[in-house]
Amino acid sequence: MAFSFLHISCSSSNDGGDSPNPTPNPTPPVVKNEVDFWLTKGNQTVLLQKQTGILAFGNGFNIYPSIEVSESDTFQTVDGFGFTLTGGSAQVINKMTASKKQELLQELFGSGANSIGLSYLRMSIGASDLNATPFTYDDMPTGQTDVNLTNFSLAPDMADVIPLLKEILAINPNIKIMGSPWSAPVWMKDNNNFMGGSLQPQYYGVYAQYFVKFIQKMKAEGIVIDAITPQNEPLHGGNNPSMLMTALQQADFIKNNLGPAFRSANITTKIITYDHNCDNPQYPITVLKDAAAYPFVTGSAFHLYGGDISALSTVHNAYPEKDVYFTEQYTSSSGAFDGDLKWQIKNVIIGSMRNWSKTALQWNLANDGGFGPHTDGGCTVCKGAVTINGTESVTRNVGYYIAAHASKFVPAGSVRISSNVSGNLYNVAFKTPEGKKVLLVVNDGNAAELFNIKYNGKWITTSLDAGAVGTYVW
Repeated sequence: MAFSFLHISCSSSNDGGDSPNPTPNPTPPVVKNEVDFWLTKGNQTVLLQKQTGILAFGNGFNIYPSIEVSESDTFQTVDGFGFTLTGGSAQVINKMTASKKQELLQELFGSGANSIGLSYLRMSIGASDLNATPFTYDDMPTGQTDVNLTNFSLAPDMADVIPLLKEILAINPNIKIMGSPWSAPVWMKDNNNFMGGSLQPQYYGVYAQYFVKFIQKMKAEGIVIDAITPQNEPLHGGNNPSMLMTALQQADFIKNNLGPAFRSANITTKIITYDHNCDNPQYPITVLKDAAAYPFVTGSAFHLYGGDISALSTVHNAYPEKDVYFTEQYTSSSGAFDGDLKWQIKNVIIGSMRNWSKTALQWNLANDGGFGPHTDGGCTVCKGAVTINGTESVTRNVGYYIAAHASKFVPAGSVRISSNVSGNLYNVAFKTPEGKKVLLVVNDGNAAELFNIKYNGKWITTSLDAGAVGTYVW
C-alpha cells in the first residue's frame, strides 16, 4: 500500500521543574486531511481509489526528494482529456440496455462523485478503421463524381455516432469535439480506393466544401465541431481507410481552399495541422512556415507511435503563438496493464502536458470482446477504454484509468503550473478554474519511493510503489 507520513513538532515548557504546579502538556491539535490522494497500482490491486490516510502540510525536516508545485509560472490552458468516439465505439455502446448505457455515459462524461469527467472527444469525418466498413459522406458509384456535393449526407453516422453524441452532450454540453477524416471520397483520389492514394488537386476546392458541409450539418444536429484536422495520419497510406497528404500539399489545401472556404462560410472551427507521429515535427513546421497558410492554422496535432513527446515543444518553441494538441495513442490487446499504465501516464498524459499540449487523447473509447468492430485491414488489436460484453457488462481497461487520473480532477479551463521532475517521479501540476491544485505523479522507477510535495513553503510526505500513479488534490 502507499503510506502517508505526517510530521508534527510539538513543544512544552514549565517554569524550571521546581514549581509545585507544573504546566500540563497541551492537548495535541487535531490534524485534518488537507490533500486528497487517489491511487492506481500497476498490479491492479488498487484502481483509482481515494486513500484514507491523512495528508497535512507541515515543515518537519526529512531527506526525501521533493516535488515543488508553484503557481508563479503558468503555461497552457487545458481543453480536455478523452478518446475518439469511433463508429465501432458508438455501435457497441448503443447495443447496451438503455439503463446500463445511461449509467456508463454518466460515469464517463458526468461530473458526479462516481464519474471520470471526460471532457474532449475526437470523431472521424466519415469512417475510421474502427468502423465495421469504410465509407465517406459522399460515396458514388464507380466512375461517377459529385462535384456539387448534392449527395453529401451524414446518414452513415445517423444510426450510432450522432445519436450517441447527442446523449453525451445532454450530460456535458461543454464537451469539445474534434473531427478528423481518414479518407476523402474515393472519386476525389488519384487511386480511386479507400486505402492510400492522394487527393487530386482539381478536387481541393470540392473537398474544402465537404468539410464546410460536415460542420454545418453537424451544427444542424446540435453538435458543434470545435476543431478539425485536414487528414488523420497523412503520412500513413496503409490503413483502411487512409489517404496520403504531404506537408506541402496540406499547406496548399489550407491556404487556397480550406481556410478561405471556412472564412466565406463564417465557420470558426479551428484548423489543426498534421495529426501524426512525433518523429516528424518538420511537417507542421513546414505548414506553419507558409505565410498564406499560417493565419488559418490554430495549431498542430500529434500521435506517439514514433518519435519523442518533446516534438510538441519543438513545434511550440518554433511557433509559440500556435497551440499543440495530442490526439491519439492506442493500448494494445497484448499489452500489460502495468506497462501501459506507466508508459502512457508518463508520455501521453504527463509528457504531452509538460510539452504544451492542450489535450491528451487516447484512441478508441469502446470495443467488443473481439476488439471490434473494425474494417478489413483496420486495427485488430486496439483496445478501448472499456470493453462492452453483451448488453450490460462493462470491463474497464487500462486506458480508462490512464485518462481518469487526469480527467476526473483536471477540468477544461485548468492551467498547467510549475512542478519539477525529481528522479523517477514524473509529474505535472495544474490549477483548476475553482482554484484547486492538482498534481499527477507516476513512479517510473523499479522501487517504491518516499517523497515530498512542497507548496507555499510547506510539504506533505507520501509514497508511491514502483509503477504506481497518484493524483493529489488540494
